[in-house]
Amino acid sequence: MTGRYIAFDVETPNSANDRISAIGVTVVERGAVVEQHDYLVNPETRFASFNVALTGITPEMVADKPAFPQLWQELEPIFDSGLLIAHNAPFDMSVLAKCLRDYGIRWRPSVSYACTCQMSRRLLPQLPNHKLNTLCDFLGLELDHHRAGSDSLACGEILLHHLHSGVDLTPFIRTYDLIAIRTMQPARRGWGSRR
Repeated sequence: MTGRYIAFDVETPNSANDRISAIGVTVVERGAVVEQHDYLVNPETRFASFNVALTGITPEMVADKPAFPQLWQELEPIFDSGLLIAHNAPFDMSVLAKCLRDYGIRWRPSVSYACTCQMSRRLLPQLPNHKLNTLCDFLGLELDHHRAGSDSLACGEILLHHLHSGVDLTPFIRTYDLIAIRTMQPARRGWGSRR
């Protein structure tokens, strides 16, 4: 149960998925949630009606909110402080990478992460699917789906469930190339390899 984990979730304003309209961050340490952050973000781009309907976030709601570069000053020390965790992590990692790229923010070339969706597929194979809402129903967790703060908290609580059950996270850790915007392929050995 040692380690510090940064569970995060992003919402986007349109299908380009290169801007953030909301981000939730839940910090897990010493076997518990120790910090929560929930931000609306001005994406400085257009909103698609599909995304507004999905997330409930409108242009008016974010008009006076900080843009990503201002918010990143607060987020960077948190993201630097532990292993990044997300549910369906390749999506969230790609949005983060595109935001960093498009705003010209230099953070680091690559970062380690783990995906609670991938973990749950292996550790809870009996479920019909491993969507966030399905896992929350199964584990009895509250969820206000597609609200970044709620989704990041649910992700952190799913991680805690797996940690409390004694899982070794090592086989689930991947490296994300923030420059190429893709997961780097791990060495192929055993079941930990990407399939």
